[in-house]
Amino acid sequence: MRPSGSDLRLLQVFDAVVRHGGFSAAEVELNLNQSTISNHMAALEERLGVVLCRRGRRGFQLTEEGRAVYEAATRLDAALHDFSADVGSVQGKISGELRIGTLDAISDDPGNHLSEALAIFRNMAGDVKILLSQEPAQDLQQKVREGIYHCGIGVNLSPVEGLDHLPLHTETHSLYCGRDHSLFQASADDLDLDTLVTMPFVQRGYWRNDKSKQYAFRNVAATVYQIEPQLLLIRSGHYVGFLPDHYADRWSRSGDLRRLPLPDFTYSAQFHLITARDNRKSKTVTALIKAVRSAWGIE
Repeated sequence: MRPSGSDLRLLQVFDAVVRHGGFSAAEVELNLNQSTISNHMAALEERLGVVLCRRGRRGFQLTEEGRAVYEAATRLDAALHDFSADVGSVQGKISGELRIGTLDAISDDPGNHLSEALAIFRNMAGDVKILLSQEPAQDLQQKVREGIYHCGIGVNLSPVEGLDHLPLHTETHSLYCGRDHSLFQASADDLDLDTLVTMPFVQRGYWRNDKSKQYAFRNVAATVYQIEPQLLLIRSGHYVGFLPDHYADRWSRSGDLRRLPLPDFTYSAQFHLITARDNRKSKTVTALIKAVRSAWGIE
């Protein structure tokens, strides 16, 4: 299938329906009524020869084929924006779209200078539209590799072919419990490690085995893939778990969290600027790299 202009419009409708989780929820963005959206979806399904979604009592659901088409459509949309940027580069302009993926819980990190970098970039390339999205750590690298994002600000969880990593700053994580946890009032001398590792623990779902084995918690009672859900579980008073110190600070000062004073239960996460290893990097990405180096004070 070679997409035509009308196909691209149908794919835009499909994209909006998926992002909003249904036909009615997509009406405002598309400025179309449900009947028209339904007709567009039926036309796309006929064009592709597959059923993309189902609607019923359980709500809107993508089929397996629908998920595959949505992922392909996302890559196509990214490629079209990149084409626009490439043409702008030929014309000597920095234009098009810059797609950046980040992790959650980074805005209050004093070591993270993304805001400053974006300000510098804006002065260099004011015509570029910026798309800034939050991604789970385990997805960010692959999405940069696939071109869904031009770059990412995150951690290097495991080697991914075709990526470059520019070290930026480190983020310290410590072990915390909530106000209602049995350890909240315990003295440092009463923190028995043999007892601690048997307590209900919130684990990061993307940790490799070496990280899990390092702390030897035997009662993994909850799993999360982002920081904010981990905070909610720890604040419930039923779990211990690791949090970035800068993120936990406000809750510690308010008396809702306690950082457990255990030097062996802390670690550092190295943040990087992640870009695809491409000798033909666009002027847009090159400008961002320059802005990041300036904001982080990297020569």
